[in-house]
Amino acid sequence: MALYELINDRIIDKMYGVVATGKEARVYWAKAPDGTDLAVKIFKVETTEFRKSRLSYMIGDRRFSKIRRDLRSIIRTWCSKEYRNLKRAYDAGVRVPKPYAFKENVLVMEFIGEEGVPAPLIKDLSPEDPDAAYKTIISSIEKLYCEAKLVHADLSEYNILNKDEELVIIDWGSAVETSHPQALEFLFRDIKNITRYFEKLGAEVEDPREVFKRIAKI
Repeated sequence: MALYELINDRIIDKMYGVVATGKEARVYWAKAPDGTDLAVKIFKVETTEFRKSRLSYMIGDRRFSKIRRDLRSIIRTWCSKEYRNLKRAYDAGVRVPKPYAFKENVLVMEFIGEEGVPAPLIKDLSPEDPDAAYKTIISSIEKLYCEAKLVHADLSEYNILNKDEELVIIDWGSAVETSHPQALEFLFRDIKNITRYFEKLGAEVEDPREVFKRIAKI
């Protein structure tokens, strides 16, 4: 089993309880051998909804052009995709959980929170300075597109954590390369989602069409 291999490889030392759960995966709090807090995301191999909802984000991505269509292969590829997207975003300087390792349907990354309590989403704990937070996220979208050559493709207040006013973007499985046929569509959607959320908080926001044209350079 992938989890035991990661323990044997000394990536994970101790596993604790579930800190988040969804239709496709559960996230556990864990510790590394040096005591570092880890988030261990285990994708559910039994869910049939996975194929329907996620295959479109892999079709058109040249990194995964030879993917097999059986459920287990799709989930394994999705886990690999999330790890690789995280690494590219992290290497480009976007604030994301630091990725450590993956194997089969298990992804290991930095735990964003304290002692097993995950940081809240911004939908539950709004940033104290909406103007600054808006600029931070728009800057992250631009850095992601221009430097990492990625689009998150599912960005909203539902996947940005607020850790002591530091915003951390999570859930990277949907991210696509800028060469993906729907990359510009996804980019504009991300910008609109972020603009809508921060406008509700009273932030001074730009026209999402102007932000889109500036980032996409069109």
